Amino acid sequence: MARRGGFPGGGIPGNMNNLMKQAQRMQKQMEEKTKELEEKEWEASAGGGAVTVKVSGKKEIVSVKLSEEVVDPDDIEMLEDLIVAASNEALRKMEEESSEVMSQITGGLGGLGGFPF
Repeated sequence: MARRGGFPGGGIPGNMNNLMKQAQRMQKQMEEKTKELEEKEWEASAGGGAVTVKVSGKKEIVSVKLSEEVVDPDDIEMLEDLIVAASNEALRKMEEESSEVMSQITGGLGGLGGFPF
């Protein structure tokens, strides 16, 4: 009676075993880098430095700094726009660096083959 599933001889072929080890190493590296990135902060300004926003690698706004001259009660909309612009730029910087770091680890594989990295 024929065996179902598995590989002949009951073991994992050498190449598959090596691939699994590489995937585990890559996953560990990604976990380490993710933790490092989560602890890092990025900063961006808008309006010539009138608004500065700092974000964390956890995609959270850590701080917002406003110059006194940008706080105009008659032009709240401009201040709101500057905060949004600085926040988006800080988040873009964080995402860009995170993508670069992960790409270095995976060699540009992305989600190829359904791996979780």
